[in-house]
Amino acid sequence: MDKLSLNTLGQHLQALRLERGWSLSQLANEAGIAKSNLCRLEQGSGNPTIDTIWRLAVQLNVPFGTLVAPISVPLGEDGVQVRLIDQGEDSPQVDAYWMRCAPHTLRHAEAHTSGTRESLTLISGWLEAGPEGATTQLTPGDTVTFPADQPHLYRTQAAEATLMMTITYGAEGQTP
Repeated sequence: MDKLSLNTLGQHLQALRLERGWSLSQLANEAGIAKSNLCRLEQGSGNPTIDTIWRLAVQLNVPFGTLVAPISVPLGEDGVQVRLIDQGEDSPQVDAYWMRCAPHTLRHAEAHTSGTRESLTLISGWLEAGPEGATTQLTPGDTVTFPADQPHLYRTQAAEATLMMTITYGAEGQTP
């Protein structure tokens, strides 16, 4: 992530934390990350993983898209890139993302907030996705919807996969 995006994320993260009256220690403990890492993130000098950002969003009780909305570049790690396209303002809140998975990628995602669902439409490549132990294989044009409030995965084969992802948040993932 570039320096401007890191600074923007850090300022936004700090504002959300302070809005709730939480200390650095409190949020770091709840999200399961080191206080020093959270401090660096808020100062714009960290290098957050997608999982770290998800954990922070869950603890702040905001949709992932709300936390990354100020960032205009794709977020990426371990062969996966995601970029927020649009955020809904209705209830339930629906966020839309572009996602690309490199060849031979296996990405395990942690459970999101209770009631959250993901819908994936494959644009190109081949993808296996869904809750661990109950995945679906997708080819271009296929769509799958699954509960994302449990651990789930994304797996590619020899070619990269490009997809559209929508996340529909349950009541706990709604902005307060």
